[in-house]
Amino acid sequence: MYDFVVVGAGPAGSRFARQAVRAGHDVLVLERGQVGTPLACSGHVSTDIWEFTPDGARDHLLQNEVYGARFHVDGPRSPEHPFYKDEVISNVIDRVGLDKTLARAAEDAGADLRENHSVTDLDEHGKHVDVTANTPDGTETFRGKMVVGCDGPVSRVRRELGLPEPKEKLQGVLGFAPKAHSGNFVDVHLTAPKFFAWRIPRGDAGVEFGLAAPTGSTPSARALFDRFTAEYSVETNEFCAGMIPIGPAARVSAHRGFLIGDAAAQTKPFTGGGILYGMTSADHAVRTIDPDDPGTLADYERAWRNELKNEIRLGHWIRRAYSLPKSVQTAGLKSMAGEIGVHMDRPSSFFSTEHLKTLLKKT
Repeated sequence: MYDFVVVGAGPAGSRFARQAVRAGHDVLVLERGQVGTPLACSGHVSTDIWEFTPDGARDHLLQNEVYGARFHVDGPRSPEHPFYKDEVISNVIDRVGLDKTLARAAEDAGADLRENHSVTDLDEHGKHVDVTANTPDGTETFRGKMVVGCDGPVSRVRRELGLPEPKEKLQGVLGFAPKAHSGNFVDVHLTAPKFFAWRIPRGDAGVEFGLAAPTGSTPSARALFDRFTAEYSVETNEFCAGMIPIGPAARVSAHRGFLIGDAAAQTKPFTGGGILYGMTSADHAVRTIDPDDPGTLADYERAWRNELKNEIRLGHWIRRAYSLPKSVQTAGLKSMAGEIGVHMDRPSSFFSTEHLKTLLKKT
């Protein structure tokens, strides 16, 4: 019997598996397909990503360095409002490569990784949980002391454990223009309902275009994406789509199971990104949860919420600005444009000494 059966080998699942093995636990990881596919997430991340990767990962994953963002109230021909630092703010990385790198690190640490294992059922018992999956060789049931749901926004583990859904789900779409681009600013367009569209230069890997909008919006997210790329006069390939969960539920743990990452909606409400929040929560799970004691799940709930609750709350307030009248958005962007001291994963850094100093420079 394993200590933990992890469902999903994305960043959150692989990070948890690697750290849990290092802490002395026996860990099984079940991935429904091949690690890293299909792609359904942007590769624009903060520089903190390298704190969670093996040594040397930056050398083969980094695609571009970003120094700022140009905000637009309308399309690409509308006035731009730049926000920047004189140092690297964020990185653009090989997103599929990140998943593969983290999964390999978990395996190297001693985790038992099984690809092409799609979970179909699970049953919680007093002292263990049985996880059933379709495998290349048929159906197989695995037993663990706890199950860890790291299986994304449409989580089978969440459903089987009877845990509540995230408060909201957005539909995200991505596409890539193959022409290399060496720019170091991303473009953010406040043109999607209640969210935004983006353009991210990926160096030799081309340019990423993306958009997210509430599910069921009219026009659809795909129609809005097609309109957006047409305004840039580009045709994209490698089109992909995925759900983005926003707003964690009041409970992400059951009797012998818990959620991490997108399955738990541990994401930034103002960007939809969740790689760093998910891996941060994975570390809290390893530190707080004893697989022999379900009572420690409450410690995990407290730990990750104490770390992220203020950032998530402030992120919701930032997102409200996406729905303000265009005149108000324009006035706000004009007044605040320029150098910043904000960290892209921590909205609370808006109130930091560094950012306040940059604001004083403008007065």
